[in-house]
Amino acid sequence: MSPPMPPHKEATRGVVYGLSAYTVWGCFPLFFALFEGVPAWEVLAHRVLWSCLFLALLVTLLRRWSPVLGALRHPGRLGRVLACALLIALNWGIYIYAVESHHVFQASLGYFLTPLVNVLLGMLILKERMQRLQHIAVALAALAIAIQLVVLGELPWITLCLALSFGTYGLFRKQVPLDGVTGLFVETLLLLPLALAAVSWLTSAGQSHFLDGDGRSTLLLIASGVITALPLIAFAGATHRLRLATVGFLMYINPTLQFLIALLIFEEPLQPIQLVTFVLIWIGLALYSYAAWQGRRPRETAASAS
Repeated sequence: MSPPMPPHKEATRGVVYGLSAYTVWGCFPLFFALFEGVPAWEVLAHRVLWSCLFLALLVTLLRRWSPVLGALRHPGRLGRVLACALLIALNWGIYIYAVESHHVFQASLGYFLTPLVNVLLGMLILKERMQRLQHIAVALAALAIAIQLVVLGELPWITLCLALSFGTYGLFRKQVPLDGVTGLFVETLLLLPLALAAVSWLTSAGQSHFLDGDGRSTLLLIASGVITALPLIAFAGATHRLRLATVGFLMYINPTLQFLIALLIFEEPLQPIQLVTFVLIWIGLALYSYAAWQGRRPRETAASAS
C-alpha cells in the first residue's frame, strides 16, 4: 500500500481538479456552438443518451453499482432523483438553446445568479437564516433583474430559468444520498426513455442529424455525453480534497469564462444597461462571498480551539 499523500499535495491536486472542472464548464459555449443547425432539443436528447452510456461505463470501472442498484430497488424514494433529472434536463436544454441563439451573456448571468438563488431558496424552503449582507446581495440581484425588465422591456427568461433550475436542482440534490457520478447516472437513466423516444421519432421522421453525410454531427453528439461526465469527475476529485469555501470561490471561473467568450469570441452586443446589471450581480456576489467567509471564521476558530 502506498503511503498517504501529504496534505499540501492533496490540496494542490484538488485545486488542479477544480480548475479543470470549472474551466471545461466555462468553455461549454465553444463546444455547443459547433451544433449549428441541430435543434437544441435534439442535442439535449443525445446528451442524455450518451451521458448515460458513458456514465454506465464509469460506474462499472469504479465499481459503484451497489448504490445505483440500492436506489433503483426503492422506486418510492426516487421522487427527488426524478425531480433532479427533470431540472437538470431543463437546465441543459435552455443552456444549449442560449448558446445556439447567441444569448451567452444571459447564460453567464444565470450562473452568476445561482449562488444568490441558493441563498434565497434556503431561506424560503429550508427556513435558513440569512445574514444582513446576504439580504443585500439578494436585493441587488432582484434590482438587476428589475432594471432589465423596466429599461429593456423584456424579462431575461434565460437567465432566470438557468438560475432557478440549477439552484432548485442543488436544493433537491443535497437530499439525495448519491455521489456526483452515480447520482448523475441515475438521473440520466430516468431520462433515458424520453431521450430514446425523441431520437427514435427523429430517425423515423427523417429529421435526425445523428447519421448525417460527413459524420461531424454524429461525433459531436456522442462527444456531448463524454464532455458532460469528464468535468463532473474532476469536480468530485476537487470536493474530496478542498474546503467547501475554496470550491465555492472556484465556481466563479465558469460564468466568468462564459462572459469573456461571449464578449471576445462570439462578440455578442453588450448594452450599457446589461453591463450595469452584471455589475450589480458581481457586487452582490462579493457581499455574499464575504458573508460566507465571515460565517466560517467563527466555526473554524471554535473547531481549532476544541
